[in-house]
Order: sequence, then C-alpha cells, then structure tokens
Amino acid sequence: MSVPSHRDWVDKQIREATERGEFDNLPGAGKPLRGLEDRDPDWWVKKMMDREGLDAADALPPVMQLRREGAGYPQSLVGQTREDNVRELLRDFNARVLDERRRPVLGRYSPPVVPTVDVEEMVARWRELRTERARAGAMTAPTEPVAPPSRRSWWRRLLGR
Repeated sequence: MSVPSHRDWVDKQIREATERGEFDNLPGAGKPLRGLEDRDPDWWVKKMMDREGLDAADALPPVMQLRREGAGYPQSLVGQTREDNVRELLRDFNARVLDERRRPVLGRYSPPVVPTVDVEEMVARWRELRTERARAGAMTAPTEPVAPPSRRSWWRRLLGR
C-alpha cells in the first residue's frame, strides 16, 4: 500500500473541480495571457518596483549613486539658502567619495572612481545659479532645510532602518 503524494491529491482536486464545472465560463477564458508579449526578462522586477513606488536609482551600487549625485551639482543645491549648508553638503559628498575609494576591491578589475568636487568652485557656481534664478523670479524659499544625504546603505534606507 503506497501513501498518496501531494501531487496526486492536487490532481484529484483539479479533476473533481473540472467535473463539477467550476472552471467553466471563467473571465478571460480563451484569451491570451497578458504580459507574455513582453520579452524583457526583468519584467516582474519592474512591475514590482512600479507597484511599490520604488526608484531604480536606489538599487545602484554606492559608487554609481555617488556619480549620479555628483553629476547633479550645482543644480541640486539651488534649494539651499545658506552657503554654510552648501559647503557642508559638498564636504559630506567628498567624505563619502573618499570612504568609497577606501573600500576593499574584490575581483581583478578596478572599480569606477568618483571624482571629488572642488568646494570653492562649486559654491561659486551655486551663487551664480541662484543669482540667475533670482533674476528670473523663479526662486522660492524652501519651507524646511534639506538634510545631508544619508550614509546608510540603499537597502537599509529602503527598509527604513
């Protein structure tokens, strides 16, 4: 006497439901499955990220996040109203770049390098940009000061830890 397997039990349940007609007239019967025309192998990840409201940039490696952040200067600093805050943000960015450079390298290829920013040059560009925007009348004061970027890992920020 053999013990019935889990698969046998499932097959029996499906067969009995078919005999009772529980699968007749289901919505979408005879229609192709949606989403199969998409040939992207990562379709499920992209749909989950859209559904959860996640940004793909948060999944980048730290060095690429730093490159992206550095490429946004000085435009991303325009909301800052005090030069001290701008200098602190730029010093923090440079410190994070140097921390990333000190990280041990795994593998035989050298990792991408993020350049540090010249604080004085960037502050001068920030002043020019703010002056241009003030002349254009597009300058609005932020309601709250912007905190410097977090040094936590992207997955810790994502999980709220």
